[in-house]
Amino acid sequence: MYHVMNRGDRREDIFQDGEDRKRFLSTLGEAGKKTEWEVHSYCLMRNHFHLVIETPQPNLVAGMKWLLGSIPSDSTFATSFAATSLPGATRR
Repeated sequence: MYHVMNRGDRREDIFQDGEDRKRFLSTLGEAGKKTEWEVHSYCLMRNHFHLVIETPQPNLVAGMKWLLGSIPSDSTFATSFAATSLPGATRR
């Protein structure tokens, strides 16, 4: 089980409104199906997010790359995302 946290570049907002959050959650759902992740909880803040994910396969990094690379390019999230990947992943 992992706690994953990521924030916007220079702590910029990554979610402007409910639509941004809905798109992210939809994409997170797709990532869960592709990777067989079980998402136990999430918290979407204005400039960052937290996920608690259980990964039956050793695919956290590959799944996060897919998730973060699959955000629509016209969303605030895609333009504000910090370039560093997985700065806050910790195994529980």
